[in-house]
Amino acid sequence: MSVDLLRVQEPDPPPVAAPSFAASFELGFRPLYALGMAWAGLVVAIWVFAPGVAHVPLVGVLWHAHEMLWGFVATIAVGFLLTAVPNWTGRPTLRGWPLAALCLAWLLARAGLLAGGPWFRPAAALDVAFFAAAAVACALPILKTRNRRNLGVPLLLLGLGATDAAFLWAAQSAAFPELWRALHAGLLLMAVVAALIGRRVIPFFAMRAVPGLQLNVAAGSGVVNLALLVLAVGLQMLGRWPVAEGLALFGSAGIMLTHLLRWKPWRVLHQPLLWILYLGYAGLAGGLAARGAQALGASVPDSLWIHLLAVCGFALLIIGMVTRTSLGHLGRALRLDRWSLLSYGLLLAAAVLRLLAFVPWPAQVAALQASAVLWALACWVFVLRYLPWLLRPRADRPLAGGIGRKPGPARG
Repeated sequence: MSVDLLRVQEPDPPPVAAPSFAASFELGFRPLYALGMAWAGLVVAIWVFAPGVAHVPLVGVLWHAHEMLWGFVATIAVGFLLTAVPNWTGRPTLRGWPLAALCLAWLLARAGLLAGGPWFRPAAALDVAFFAAAAVACALPILKTRNRRNLGVPLLLLGLGATDAAFLWAAQSAAFPELWRALHAGLLLMAVVAALIGRRVIPFFAMRAVPGLQLNVAAGSGVVNLALLVLAVGLQMLGRWPVAEGLALFGSAGIMLTHLLRWKPWRVLHQPLLWILYLGYAGLAGGLAARGAQALGASVPDSLWIHLLAVCGFALLIIGMVTRTSLGHLGRALRLDRWSLLSYGLLLAAAVLRLLAFVPWPAQVAALQASAVLWALACWVFVLRYLPWLLRPRADRPLAGGIGRKPGPARG
């Protein structure tokens, strides 16, 4: 008997699709998640270890604040919304070369704002145009399908562009009261976006992941919450009636905490993809409450409430959203591998150390530096793990010329 007949024939491993332009720019989340997360790690590293790299008029803390809000947090939101609107309307937003052009404008804006000098104005124009183009791209399918529920999405993107323009104009004019007011308004407006997305997707994700879990999506109180936040944004831009702003923010924080209780957080403790979102939503409420306390006269430093909102709120929501939605839209199992869990752990440790850096103690500076290192590592671990997938077709999509089922609508 031939020896070959006794050999067990192992099946060939399934072919892996090569990276492609079509896949990389198929949906907004693919390039913008990778760009935004990579840039977030670099911005913090520059700010803590090489602050002199940024040039006037955006220098030092001004550059750091701008890039973390509009260059990172708002950019991730744009990537999410450019991907979500096609799911909500059945019509595309941006893909292919138009999406690539949007990303190029974003890259040029980042480089120009860092270089400053004669590059500042064209970079500022590109940065504002980035949000305006995203708003138009989201508005067209929403208007064509008369999707009234989501009419606020392009308006919020236009608002982010408007606060961005106000901040950049104030920076160039050295109008510092207007600059800080624009920053605060931009932060609160981003909180509107985060609250809108969080209230929609967190209970939805939880009910899909936990068998038998039924949650109150809190639609009515969600509308009230958004109204209070929009009121706070308007009052911040006007620079008047701080007591009314503080009360609105306290009301918003209270509503968000009731949402968390309605969403039964004890049922998701075994699901990192879920509890990270719950933590981020709680951090968002905490940051809003801290700003509300400041508006009502409490001695809360700007840096404290901003970092509560940004690091404990936006950042935790972002790391949860970029992993969960990437896995869903890429056709992969909704499970975190050790690298994704590592990015969660690094970011949580960075958040704790950043808060400890506000405490006057001998290791205060060391805590800040360690936080920066862990933050950068968390962002870059995500990029290194997910970038090979973001550049390729969905895992459940057959290769060109292959035989297999036609993939359905994107999940996540």
